[in-house]
Amino acid sequence: MCRSIKTLRPPVLPTEATEEDIHAAALQYVRKVSGFRAPAAHNREVFDAAVAAVARATAELLGGLEVRGHAPRAVTETEERP
Repeated sequence: MCRSIKTLRPPVLPTEATEEDIHAAALQYVRKVSGFRAPAAHNREVFDAAVAAVARATAELLGGLEVRGHAPRAVTETEERP
């Protein structure tokens, strides 16, 4: 796995993961699996869609995890929107 992707759940990350943290991890993941650091113009749309999908899945995962000794993460208004 990509070494620059960090663990985003408590207690490894002392505070809640931000949207920026989640997006950065999603971007690194898509870069790793696609083999492109920056896609060509004809691949940009599918690349960006993949980053958004991975970010949504990551936010959902983090929102649903129950970590012993930590209160469940509150879902924000922006995360509730489709």
